[in-house]
Amino acid sequence: MITRILAGLLTIGMAACSQGQQKEEVQSMTITVNLRYTGTDGNARKFAEEMISSGTVDAIRVEEGNLRYEYYQSLDDPETILLIDSWANQEAIDKHHATPMMDTIVRLREKYDLHMSVERYKSVETPEAESQFIRK
Repeated sequence: MITRILAGLLTIGMAACSQGQQKEEVQSMTITVNLRYTGTDGNARKFAEEMISSGTVDAIRVEEGNLRYEYYQSLDDPETILLIDSWANQEAIDKHHATPMMDTIVRLREKYDLHMSVERYKSVETPEAESQFIRK
């Protein structure tokens, strides 16, 4: 009887530990969104410059859960700007989308007549076999 009770407690404990580990893994999984802004006459670059000069980028970078917010210009297409936008979790993204800054961003996208493509990624650990190719 005691053996069955201990076995049951051990099973419950292992399940709780596993659930806790899974929850921790989900919470630590960051989300990165790549947004490509495309326009004409240098408008994508002008958009990014105004986002920076208006202080909007700095305000986003200090939002809770924001890990990265950086613009890059394509070497292949000078009319495309890439935004790499990383967040701690979906909740942080949702909070960001509910801020008044989104009105500013939408207004600037329209001002510069930009078109967008969006890709979302969840982080994973780099496999040990690939670590040898990473120079730090």
